[in-house]
Amino acid sequence: MDTALLICNRVVSWTGIFTNIISDRNPKFTSVLWKKIHQLFGKNLSSSTAYPPQADGLAERMIQTLEDMVRKFCAYGLEFKDFDGFTHVWCTILPSLDLACKTFIHSSTNQTPAILEKGWNPRLHQDSLRKDLVEIHPTAASFKGILEKARNHSLSCMEDSFAYSKYK
Repeated sequence: MDTALLICNRVVSWTGIFTNIISDRNPKFTSVLWKKIHQLFGKNLSSSTAYPPQADGLAERMIQTLEDMVRKFCAYGLEFKDFDGFTHVWCTILPSLDLACKTFIHSSTNQTPAILEKGWNPRLHQDSLRKDLVEIHPTAASFKGILEKARNHSLSCMEDSFAYSKYK
């Protein structure tokens, strides 16, 4: 129950109280933990299948997109290291991939999910880089290059995922 309370406190503080959670039929979402979360709010868990006729399929498509993005990051061997040089497992990139998904303009709405949800886009790293920073310090150029490479790779992954889901 402690874990359910922790998740509820983190999610509710960010998104507000949900009216419904739609997930795929993964056993993780039918576990005791998720049942306790739904019990805390007095809600029922709604299951989805890929592209059902009675639903819009957005949750399933988002899950597929994130799975594809994680798969590509793992396949290319991209590793994320903290300032102490420790390499982290793939699950540590999920918040970054979530941010990438929320700030990517979707063809169906011609808006980013962040704008549709909050009314504004979060400020990204490239938005805060000064144009003259490269001239100030040489490592800034390499850092800027790393950020641009990661951003371009994320955009490529997202475009591939969306293209794949259209033809599936």
